[in-house]
Amino acid sequence: MSATPSKTMAALWMAGWLSLMLVMAVAGRETTRELNVFQIMEVRSVIGLTLLLPFIYRAGGFKAVATRRLPQHLARNGVHYFAQLGWFYALTLIGIGQVVAIEFTMPIWTALLAATFLSERMTVWKIAAVVLGIVGVVMIVRPATSEINPGQLIALGAAIGFSVSMILAKSLTRTESALSILFWMIIVQMVVGLLPTFAVWTWPSAPLWGWLFVIGVCGTFSHYCLASALRYADATIVVPMDFLRVPLTATVGWLLYSERLDAWTVLGAALILCGNLLNLKPAPAVPARAP
Repeated sequence: MSATPSKTMAALWMAGWLSLMLVMAVAGRETTRELNVFQIMEVRSVIGLTLLLPFIYRAGGFKAVATRRLPQHLARNGVHYFAQLGWFYALTLIGIGQVVAIEFTMPIWTALLAATFLSERMTVWKIAAVVLGIVGVVMIVRPATSEINPGQLIALGAAIGFSVSMILAKSLTRTESALSILFWMIIVQMVVGLLPTFAVWTWPSAPLWGWLFVIGVCGTFSHYCLASALRYADATIVVPMDFLRVPLTATVGWLLYSERLDAWTVLGAALILCGNLLNLKPAPAVPARAP
């Protein structure tokens, strides 16, 4: 299901992903004040499936989401479920700006995994991006100091999990539609989270149902945007486009929650940004062999 490569189309779809993920960060912060993360994830999946059904019907019914790559869907969405679980849990431990800053090591891990499993080229710029990203996350987490927070490590683990999910999603876009990828994401994650949700279930208050609906909408259609963007560009091109979410989320955290980012976090995020910008540099053309 690959489309004609286009950075412009990829950027437009990623703008949708960015906007929806920014809103979901705020909704996630609000719901985790009262609800268990398993419950949030399960309600999100149920709402997402409800929202998706009209699109499936319009596309021709469930035959439009039929797949011959169920094991790949299971692997991708199992990894993504636990990464998303960690992301929501990290929001309860550290500021949303710091969670997102650490999450943006994802392009670093994506570059390494894409080179290994998708045969995408590792250029000198991508190697530089990896180095800068690692240095940046060390500055944010500061493992040599007493300031390290479990939330930072959980956010880092989530970022690595998102990278694995991204690579598997990119592989799926070669044969699967964005609608199919999204449908199987919802189904797999709904099944995985069913028993834990029953174990911790508490009935949400009326305001929380509003926030849960926001999470369901943003969590569903953000991934449709992401899967669509991956049809137009390599994973190592698509992911760095999302970096604008760092300053935007930090601004939201400051305006809504009076969160402050320390100098180390700002400097680390700046290094990760530099690495991601290097990652966008085009690879040098490979000279054609003489006949």
